[in-house]
Amino acid sequence: MRVSVRSRLAWALACTSLLAVASAVVAQQIPRLVKSTSSGYVIGYLSEDDDSVRVFLGVPYAEPPVGDLRFRPPQPAIPTRLPIDALFEPPSCMQAPYPEGGFYAQPLGEVSEDCLYLNIWTTAESDDDRLPVMVWIHGGALTRGSGSLPLYDGTALARKGVVVVTINYRLGAFGYLAHPALSAESDQGASGNYGVLDQIFALQWVRDNIATFGGDPDRVTIFGESAGAWSVNVLQASPLARGLFHRAIGQSGGFFDGLPLLRSPEDGSAESAGEAFVKRLGIEGGDAAARLRELDAGTILAEASKQGAFATRPNVDGWVLPKQVAEIYRAGEQADVPVLVGSNRDEATSLMGGMLPSNKSGVEFMVRSQFADVADEFFQAYPVPDDAAARRAFIDAFSDRVFAWHMKTWATLSETVSSPAFLYFFTHAPPHPEKDVYGAYHAAEIAYAFDNLDKLDYEYAEEDRELAEAMSGYWVAFAATGDPNPLGGPGLPAWPEFKPDTARHLEFGSTVEAGSHLHRERMALWDRFFEGNQP
Repeated sequence: MRVSVRSRLAWALACTSLLAVASAVVAQQIPRLVKSTSSGYVIGYLSEDDDSVRVFLGVPYAEPPVGDLRFRPPQPAIPTRLPIDALFEPPSCMQAPYPEGGFYAQPLGEVSEDCLYLNIWTTAESDDDRLPVMVWIHGGALTRGSGSLPLYDGTALARKGVVVVTINYRLGAFGYLAHPALSAESDQGASGNYGVLDQIFALQWVRDNIATFGGDPDRVTIFGESAGAWSVNVLQASPLARGLFHRAIGQSGGFFDGLPLLRSPEDGSAESAGEAFVKRLGIEGGDAAARLRELDAGTILAEASKQGAFATRPNVDGWVLPKQVAEIYRAGEQADVPVLVGSNRDEATSLMGGMLPSNKSGVEFMVRSQFADVADEFFQAYPVPDDAAARRAFIDAFSDRVFAWHMKTWATLSETVSSPAFLYFFTHAPPHPEKDVYGAYHAAEIAYAFDNLDKLDYEYAEEDRELAEAMSGYWVAFAATGDPNPLGGPGLPAWPEFKPDTARHLEFGSTVEAGSHLHRERMALWDRFFEGNQP
């Protein structure tokens, strides 16, 4: 069905008017596949996995950020006269492929600066259905990724009763380059947070258009993993995103250890880093902004992809982020929405690879050089009595410091607002060919939260499918009500609300069960470390 619908509609678009296309759709008895949006009419198709799900791929939510729009905030998409064939995956934003042979390596399709598109999956029978909406923000260190990866296919979640949206946003230098010349031409005196502004713009498009697809603009959940969770963390902190979403899910990522300031008399500001990068491109002088826009996109990407050339992060610019993320949350100035956050047990395994230490001396050197202030406490929390314990101690410490501590802090600081927080810990090892090596690796939970086990070439067991059904059910219930406890769920444990004094959480492992005070001593170590190393 999918192939014939796509081919007929693509041919019709090339040679007929909107009226003729709409007539052809009706004649083929393919209802509700033509939608009117602020970007123009869009034509979707029926999912090949479930023909109750209507799919719209590559819907533009902003003008292409090319030419004079490069390194500027996104602008509204100009509506097209002819309908948009929302039948094919849009290009990914400018990025380099993952290193060949790496854990996350995969074929990289078309990349382009013209990449500000979103995808939609819906089962809504009418515009009045008002289903909850889930907007996915992909990970990839803010330098890689796409909303169109097969793992993020929204069909399975959509048939559970939500409208799923996945988005692209500018990456790397294209999305996060700050520079005095770019700041000078901004009405806000700011630069560098273009990727965040893209996400906000996409959420504005969802607010204005999602009802057309049967979604409820007053029940929007943003969710993301890794850099996507970083983004959710920032969006909850940003006053510019206020009111655009009503629940937030963060999977393995937060910025509670600080971000660079846009400008600062000290070294390390986003603008000074941007100046150094632009100088690498051979640009100096007062016309830097214009010359940056004249450069070939491939030239910028090639330079930014070199080791140490450009550190991709949002910045505290006084506009998108008025203060450090942690300051905003401590003051209770973040969006007052329910949050569901958590991390995985073995985040380090897929991220560090061959850099994992194999002996006691390697761990001791790392700890004494990087965490001197808490070194003695470190070895109490992560004992390394011999070489055999070194790898496990490092995995636990890395996973806690980079991920688990941020998620616990996010949940803890939710006490500064009225909405509840829910914490999880994912310990299930997917059936990866090297399962014993990688365990519950970074991003392992995504296939389960999306109920998309069929998108990975693993030999799943019944326990995997039961876990995927449980996790996706909790996620959808949270999107629907702000509470992850499934409405009438089949024998699943209640997910307790997180409170700092009891610190309850839900563990997704061989079984799903509630716990409390996750790694209390280890978290206390990082509390002390980060308290002494605030920006």
